Amino acid sequence: LPVPIILTRMGLSEWFWHHEYWLPPGATWEDMKDSGDIHYPKPWDLLLCIPGALFLLAVRCIFERTVARPLGRRLGVSDKQRPKVQPNATLEGFYTLLGRTPKEGDLISLAKQNDLPVEGVKTWFRHRRAQDRPRLMKKFCEVSWRFTFYFISFFSGLALLYDKPWFWDHTICWLSFPQQPLPPTLGWFYLLELSFCCSLVATLPLDVKRKDFKEQIIHHIATITLIFVSYCANLIRFGMMVILVHDASDYILELAKMLHYMKQKWASKAVFIVFAVVFIISRLLVFPLITYYYFVTKFQFFLISWLIMAFLMVLQLLHIFWSYLIIQMIFSVILRGEKSKDVRSDSEESDRSEAEDLAKDK
Repeated sequence: LPVPIILTRMGLSEWFWHHEYWLPPGATWEDMKDSGDIHYPKPWDLLLCIPGALFLLAVRCIFERTVARPLGRRLGVSDKQRPKVQPNATLEGFYTLLGRTPKEGDLISLAKQNDLPVEGVKTWFRHRRAQDRPRLMKKFCEVSWRFTFYFISFFSGLALLYDKPWFWDHTICWLSFPQQPLPPTLGWFYLLELSFCCSLVATLPLDVKRKDFKEQIIHHIATITLIFVSYCANLIRFGMMVILVHDASDYILELAKMLHYMKQKWASKAVFIVFAVVFIISRLLVFPLITYYYFVTKFQFFLISWLIMAFLMVLQLLHIFWSYLIIQMIFSVILRGEKSKDVRSDSEESDRSEAEDLAKDK
């Protein structure tokens, strides 16, 4: 029936949670009622991600101040001195409202208004851009936090699942769906992953803006949607496989960045190559194998499963995009020895590097 007719016969909430949308044919919510020590996931459990995200934000703040920053100093991470910018209301107004890189005509006009040479105005804008760029210690702290979480998440996930044959046997997994009780440890692990994703979204405006900022937003939206939907539909075992595949390479990338900020160039390059191998194998081979193959061949489709497949395709397209950038960087930077410029770096989206700007002042 058309949606308006359905909504007149049942409430919005009842329509949204109709079992035919969320569960395979023949299954109802009655099949997932708790009994004794057997528990199933409940949608309202996901509300815990709000205090969970706030908790992780507090932990991150404490971690960066008490662990990452002192560790960075000990490992030789230091911020370069930046030239001070002389206060100028006219130039500041243009910088804030109209653009950080004025065109030639604008430079001449601003020079006349302030009775300055054009080169002096150019220098002012270079220094002002350098002032706004994130400092090396800030980058190191952010990367250290992500490395710590991804590392703990990946290996704790493996520890939770390595001795559970019912998880790795996909035939048993799909035949028993959706009547699969939720072990408390998996439920808390799942909610922790959702809380972390929400915390990353909350800090996007404050964190260092990366060149793949738009792609990261799409990735966060897809990830949060998949975690939410898979939890409600009791596809947590499937979701755990996706989480582990992603975490397998994420912590290696963050480690490579930490080494890069520590000026350990050779170690950084070696770790980055390891990351590239793990990323391509896990995202372009393992990911489609354990998701699309088993999802399509072992599973009976229903409405929510099509939504999950759509977002999995979005993730796979992002994996292909990032794999292309990673391979491009390996050939251009590591093998040919060109100037290092991380294709997924923490540099700003449209500006040149700080070193390039400041070199013009020497």
